[in-house]
Amino acid sequence: MNNVRVRFAPSPTGALHIGGVRTALYNYLFARQHGGQLIFRIEDTDSARFVPGAEEYIIESFRWLGIKFDEGVSFGGPHGPYRQSERRDIYRKYVDQLLADGKAYLAFDTPEELEAKRAATSNFQYDAGTRLSMRNSLTLGAEATQQIIAEGHPYVVRFLIQPGEDVHVDDIIRGNVTINSSILDDKVLWKSADQLPTYHLANIVDDHLMEITHVIRGEEWLPSAPLHVLLYRAFGWADTMPRFAHLPLLLKPDGKGKLSKRDGDRLGFPVFPLEWHDPKTGEVSSGYRESGYLPEAVINFLALLGWNPGGDQEILSMDELIEKFDLTKCSKSGARFDYVKGQWFNREYLLRKPDSEWAPAFVSLLAKHGIETTEERAAQVVAMMKMKVIEYQTNDGPKKRNVSFISDLWPLCRFFFVAPSTFDREDKFIRKNWREDSAALMTAMRDILAAVSVWDIDHLKAAIDPWVEATGCRPWNAWRVCLVGEGQGPDMNELAQFLGKEETLRRMQFAIDTLG
Repeated sequence: MNNVRVRFAPSPTGALHIGGVRTALYNYLFARQHGGQLIFRIEDTDSARFVPGAEEYIIESFRWLGIKFDEGVSFGGPHGPYRQSERRDIYRKYVDQLLADGKAYLAFDTPEELEAKRAATSNFQYDAGTRLSMRNSLTLGAEATQQIIAEGHPYVVRFLIQPGEDVHVDDIIRGNVTINSSILDDKVLWKSADQLPTYHLANIVDDHLMEITHVIRGEEWLPSAPLHVLLYRAFGWADTMPRFAHLPLLLKPDGKGKLSKRDGDRLGFPVFPLEWHDPKTGEVSSGYRESGYLPEAVINFLALLGWNPGGDQEILSMDELIEKFDLTKCSKSGARFDYVKGQWFNREYLLRKPDSEWAPAFVSLLAKHGIETTEERAAQVVAMMKMKVIEYQTNDGPKKRNVSFISDLWPLCRFFFVAPSTFDREDKFIRKNWREDSAALMTAMRDILAAVSVWDIDHLKAAIDPWVEATGCRPWNAWRVCLVGEGQGPDMNELAQFLGKEETLRRMQFAIDTLG
């Protein structure tokens, strides 16, 4: 496949939804596999919905994810400008071409008139069956039309769709999709009020001029595809029409319908790549980056939502995804958003990193809790605790899962840096393991440990194990009560080695004095 050119063209109307990220990823994989180019275009013709900061947010999201564009907004290139609001004159030329060829017309119907028609006629649409009863250049004639324009009345340009034609859309994923033109309405292509085109015209003109060969986009745009085919033909560009591929929707984790921000809020997972601060409402929405996900884990997770390369391999690097990607293997049906699987991917990628690479983020996490430590000691804690299970709260009650984020380490590892200051005598673990003889047992053990001269695991075991064997005592859980204050933590010898001799003996004496 030669000279593949694809594009991702978001609107700067807010945060980038994770479904949009998947669309961009599939475009990126397809372009890289075929040695092609990925173009970044901003579709900002709907000026009323523009949100300050959204464009920068989108660019930063892809920078974090490692999805690189070859040309476009902020990247440059030979087909600019790539921001649609800067291409007004280009679009006007093609609007005039359609009007001159009799393939479009001017319409002067006010919003109130259109609303009245919708109220009076069930399922009203502006098409071959209704256009001749409306206020437009087809019914008014040339002289009246020019008079209305001269008087400054606003108008729109509508595409003149001929009824009764089967329109074929060649879709890589869905095959041949056929829709009869009679069910299409005469879409608005351009508005005099802001001198800007609508999505439909701008998309077609930009895709043609930027030499786009494949349009890979979400399933929600499939109903627009027949209109776009007709526009390509109207301009005489049928021979350069791109191939379409409409991706399956991302569905709710539970229930019916497509994934929304409300689902993330309800179930406790992000639906945006980065944390988003809405400038209009002040609302802050969580992001994958700030929630502790690794970008490579997010990429791997998203790639397998709606596409599968076959086989059992689930952990795939970006290079492997590029090598294996195949649009024909995308599902036609929606892909359920399994956010728990996303957590699993993050854990797998974390576990593939050496403990030293966890350490900087863990040190920063500890600093937020007022604890200063070195990356070396942080890495030691990671090594002891990264395979543990955490308990967390949901709307359905407490649940358990493996450590999947560096932030999971704080509730598991607090005792490494903060000694127990109180003991909950009603705690099940303490009640079961601190008995009448525990204070005496810990006093004896403390005296043995006080005599240890080299404080490491081997010397600790050499001092404790013979005593345990000779007396038949089982000091481990009572020792855990002393050092941890609850029933969690690593091997006790590992913990004591980390704490050091002085702190270990101090914690033991405090528990003996407090619990008695």
